[in-house]
Amino acid sequence: MRISARADYAVRAVLELAVRQGDGPVKAESVAAAQDIPHKFLEGILGDLRRAGVVDSRRGGNGGYRLARPAGEITVADVIRAVDGPIVSVRGERPTGLSYTGSAEPLLPLWIALRANVRRILEGVTVADLAGGALPEPVRELAAEPAAWENP
Repeated sequence: MRISARADYAVRAVLELAVRQGDGPVKAESVAAAQDIPHKFLEGILGDLRRAGVVDSRRGGNGGYRLARPAGEITVADVIRAVDGPIVSVRGERPTGLSYTGSAEPLLPLWIALRANVRRILEGVTVADLAGGALPEPVRELAAEPAAWENP
């Protein structure tokens, strides 16, 4: 599985909005500067996040972006889906839409299990968790495993 630049930037932008949610709407330029995200690229990402109901926007001098709902109700999976679509795909298709025959039959449950594990992690971490610097225990345990930091 790959996390695209678009997804990484989207999570970082939403996190920036979360930590600044008491400040009122935040300008895209400010988010871009704080997270070192190209401004034009960020504008497209924020548009996708707005259409998905993750952020709201307000026009005008006091305008900008803010979270559309509480940070504790927005998961990392919500953000990634808003900008990249399905979390796990095989050749651009959802695993449930695939079928294999013969010796390849065991691949389908493997891809389904992979999707289930990725979803378990990304749906189990909220923007509030990230903003508070407190990842859920199962995520901390996985990240604490030395093998998790190795590139085979």
